[in-house]
Amino acid sequence: MKWPMADTILDHKNDVAHWLGTQGVSSDLSKTLLPIVDAGIEIADAVLAASLEGKTGAAGSINVQGEEQKELDLITNDIVLRHLENCPQVCASVSEEIDDLIPSDNADKSAPFVVCFDPLDGSSNIETNAIIGTIFSVLKLDRGDAPVREADILEAANSQVAAGYVLYGPTTSLVLTTGKSVAMFVLDGKTKHFVLVKPDMRIAEETAEFSINSAYARFWEPQISAYVDLCIQGKTGPRQKDYTMRWSGAMIADVHRLFIRGGIFIYPGLKKSGSENGKLRFLYEANPTAMLVEVAGGMAHMRADEIRAHRPTGLHQRVPVVLGSRSEVEILTGFYQK
Repeated sequence: MKWPMADTILDHKNDVAHWLGTQGVSSDLSKTLLPIVDAGIEIADAVLAASLEGKTGAAGSINVQGEEQKELDLITNDIVLRHLENCPQVCASVSEEIDDLIPSDNADKSAPFVVCFDPLDGSSNIETNAIIGTIFSVLKLDRGDAPVREADILEAANSQVAAGYVLYGPTTSLVLTTGKSVAMFVLDGKTKHFVLVKPDMRIAEETAEFSINSAYARFWEPQISAYVDLCIQGKTGPRQKDYTMRWSGAMIADVHRLFIRGGIFIYPGLKKSGSENGKLRFLYEANPTAMLVEVAGGMAHMRADEIRAHRPTGLHQRVPVVLGSRSEVEILTGFYQK
């Protein structure tokens, strides 16, 4: 594929701000998303510098999920929050790395937006130089001038107006939606601009690829086992085609593959104490990726129910996730309906 050249970027005809204008979004939403995009550019530089500066290891602290934090988890979290600080449209944020709601001191009195984010998804991949990413969701509140509360955010979880992620790999890619289409941008390292390369990404309806951590097979629910068994049977089974399995250790890398090659991503609940609803958090992992996948023509479920119809009960609530190509998700969720 031939990508736009740098002189096109400098004309701003293929940058994020111009694309947002084509999507018919409000000025307030654009002014909320652009600082997040800028944070992604800064994080890309921080990721590149981390190995040289010896910042790829553990930070010696534990986050709200009980996970060991890497130094880059904390660095990237601070970068995102710093960019949001000067965004008067954002009244509060929710981060994977911080237990509580983070109110904004510089927000307008009636600022309508909350940004939920995972600053560095897949941080266990840092030391092996594998793909990592930043995931974000923008929720719109209807709160008037009242102080924002956790209950307001949980109630607004189904009022998601934008979602996206930045992927740090061989190239730095931004995938973004405001509900009309899903677009992919690639960062030009010379100009520090994201360039539009795919204006309308779609997820293939048919696929022969699935993504799941098979190390936990003994803990899977029977519906998950039944679906994976169908895939493994390949041409000799009722599906009559061979499948391949992929697992990267970073949710967002496996989700990105859905947009490029189709497939299904599965992070199920496990028959294991503390993992009954899986590992992924609703507000800043399941909800934004579900919006992206659905806008691109795919499906996103938690067992038999749609992810985006879920009403969370906590800022860091975990949910099981199944998303990707429509035909595969329908087959898997059908096992839960029998």
